[in-house]
Amino acid sequence: METDENIAHNGDVFLHRLKQLTDDDMKLLESQNTRIIHEAKAAKLDREAKRHWDIFYKRNETKFFRDRHWTTREFQELINFDSEQQVVFLELGCGVGNMIFPLLEEGFSNFYFYACDFSPRAIDFVKSNKLYNECRVKAFCADLTTDDLFENVTKNVADIASLIFVLSAINPNMWAHVASVAYKALKPGGVLLFRDYGRYDMAQLRFKPGHKISENFYMRQDGTRSYYFTEEELANLFTQAGFEILSNTYVQRRTVNFKEGINVPRIFVQGKYKKPESKEAS
Repeated sequence: METDENIAHNGDVFLHRLKQLTDDDMKLLESQNTRIIHEAKAAKLDREAKRHWDIFYKRNETKFFRDRHWTTREFQELINFDSEQQVVFLELGCGVGNMIFPLLEEGFSNFYFYACDFSPRAIDFVKSNKLYNECRVKAFCADLTTDDLFENVTKNVADIASLIFVLSAINPNMWAHVASVAYKALKPGGVLLFRDYGRYDMAQLRFKPGHKISENFYMRQDGTRSYYFTEEELANLFTQAGFEILSNTYVQRRTVNFKEGINVPRIFVQGKYKKPESKEAS
């Protein structure tokens, strides 16, 4: 019997269908519509996005996000290189380096890393990490909703780029530009690795009235924002930017922390998008 589910060794479930909402889920989503964020406040959140993330990193420093030791398991593209081949990796929205530093710890001596974020404080934390070495890493500030990136990175330079829990924090009106920036930065044949929040994730259902900006787009308590994607939205976005879809799916998993008594279901979206070999960046 055929199924659209694929269960990984770690228990993650990869599938191509939306979570089926319960009556309680529907009530939670409906209650969010009783108080929507006013357009003027939404516009202010957009203007002050950098400031909110800078305050976030001032408050949490490097302690909030865990290092992403799972990336080589989920993205075989990171290890499918000859050890003698020089590889350029570009992390779009690097935060405090939770992806690049685990890779540096694991070796990856043939990789050169570019890491950008639009929070100056986040970049300061990257540069102050004991593993930061300018011979192997270049960290810099860039706003992905502009062309700032290309002040530090040439077009067609990256073998691999990543957007890991980044696009959800950006106004949906700017997604096409962000996808275009990623496309231009990659070499023909290069691959964009993607992971972010999926539609009807537990975190989406938990938002109270007064936090919804627009459909599936929310403000957190600290002023940062989060969108919850469908796989169809992402397929359309990256296809229109010129990418070929290698994979694009929901990932269901449980976040477990026995010490803190946490055991909750999560939904993410994960994709791999390739810049065609035959096309040049515009």
